Amino acid sequence: MRNFFEIVKEGLHFNKFELNNAICVEYTCPLQNERVGLYSQSDYMVHVLSGKKNWKTIHGEWTLETGDTLYVKKGATFISQFFEDDFCILGFFIYDDLIQESVIDVIGKMPVKNDNDVHQFTATELETNNYLEGYFQSMLTYFRRKQKPSDYLLKLKLKELLVNIICSSENTLLVAYLKSVAYNSKPSLPHIMESSFFYNLKMEDFAKLCHRSLSTFKRDFHNHYNTTPGKWLLSRRLDYAANLVKNNFANISQIAFESGFEDVSHFSRAFKNHFGTTPTNYRKNHT
Repeated sequence: MRNFFEIVKEGLHFNKFELNNAICVEYTCPLQNERVGLYSQSDYMVHVLSGKKNWKTIHGEWTLETGDTLYVKKGATFISQFFEDDFCILGFFIYDDLIQESVIDVIGKMPVKNDNDVHQFTATELETNNYLEGYFQSMLTYFRRKQKPSDYLLKLKLKELLVNIICSSENTLLVAYLKSVAYNSKPSLPHIMESSFFYNLKMEDFAKLCHRSLSTFKRDFHNHYNTTPGKWLLSRRLDYAANLVKNNFANISQIAFESGFEDVSHFSRAFKNHFGTTPTNYRKNHT
């Protein structure tokens, strides 16, 4: 898995503006693999200027084409690429403090409903409207200029985007999620783990997603699950893989990859140790 946020932040050839932990970027995708895993420790939004690409999380799948916009919660995704045209985007990485400021600015001026399904939110496509089209065009004018916009103006533009989303009646689950971000000092550790366990992430990566140091992440994890992250991840991935095997999801190699294992041999050994049989025999016994 590659860190999408750090790819953009550290990439010298990207046309971008930075403000604290927020990044606005215009770029043509440099990735060459047909299918890649990416994660980000901050929420981000992509608006497609050209090309086509697919985002997949545990709770949904979205294929984006020119003019489409996707809001993605901090976490990991599988991305499938199409190579007919260059994939160019406007991207916005948005840090939690900015979300908090934006929500608090409008929370007293409009009702924001709670949503019991907010913990399952991983991404959502935004409906195209005149405001969003105008907003992205206005941002493109800044990228065409030689001089970077001031930090004050850049922050206003990002808050403008968030406030418009919050005030829209079209994005109720996203708004409920933004509200949950505003009223929690750190991302929910169990929500992050349940939506990201099947990605091949390092322990340090999970800590980043949860906005915790590695030691704090391990302590908070044990307090919640009463076990270590390593043991929990192995068990959770194997149970997830067993369901895929049982339902004839794909071949064993693909299931190993989809369940967060680095190679098939490791997956097969771990599966047999856990279930007492090989993935192939498990499939035969459950079909």
